[in-house]
Amino acid sequence: MRIPTIRGLIDRRVLVNYRVDPDVLSRVCPAPFRPQTVNGFGMAGLCLIRLKHIRPKRWPSFLGISSENAAHRIAVEWEIDGVRRTGVYIPRRDTSSMLNAVAGGRVFPGVHHRARFMVRETDEEYRIAMDSVDGTAHVAVEGRTADELPASSVFANVAKCSQFFEAGSLGYSPASEATQFDGLELRTANWHVQPLAVTSVRSSFFDDRDVFPEGSVSFDNALLMRGVDHEWHHRESLCNHVLSNDPD
Repeated sequence: MRIPTIRGLIDRRVLVNYRVDPDVLSRVCPAPFRPQTVNGFGMAGLCLIRLKHIRPKRWPSFLGISSENAAHRIAVEWEIDGVRRTGVYIPRRDTSSMLNAVAGGRVFPGVHHRARFMVRETDEEYRIAMDSVDGTAHVAVEGRTADELPASSVFANVAKCSQFFEAGSLGYSPASEATQFDGLELRTANWHVQPLAVTSVRSSFFDDRDVFPEGSVSFDNALLMRGVDHEWHHRESLCNHVLSNDPD
């Protein structure tokens, strides 16, 4: 699969992050991925992102499309030729865009599911809910802007938290072929995050006690990004635990 470089604007991005028992999380991660840990905890979460002016890099912005999107993310590491790599494994992507749903996993990386989004937000307060059309995924987050992370967070401060998630720019998600993972790298021109104090969060994935037993997963922190110019770059696929021969 080959796509041109895609550019646009991250109008709003909320990262809701959980600390998870790494042994439990490892059962969710397919090979070659394994959980990346912070102070003994695995890190996983939700990305709720509104994209605007998305188009091939050389196209003018007025030809771009906009969409609300959600992704379940797990911070992972893996090895290629003995070299450790880090990024995120994305077991599921949901989108408001029919184009993304039809083309995802075929024309551009990652299978996307259609979903309905309900958003109410101001400069300080955010309420975002997502219900997938297939009825299998549900997310709801409420919060307001803050200055600090929760005292219980595994990260010592906002700077260290920001650094960790900025480094997880390379994501792999299931392709239309069951044994393949499509790669996509996010590059931002002005990375900046602000803590979001979450008052309520629900996730059909992280609340599933058959997958995450009681006590194995806890909310850690949430981050907000706004008005970020960015590009998406295609990266080599992973297939059958071995890096494909596709060039960069």
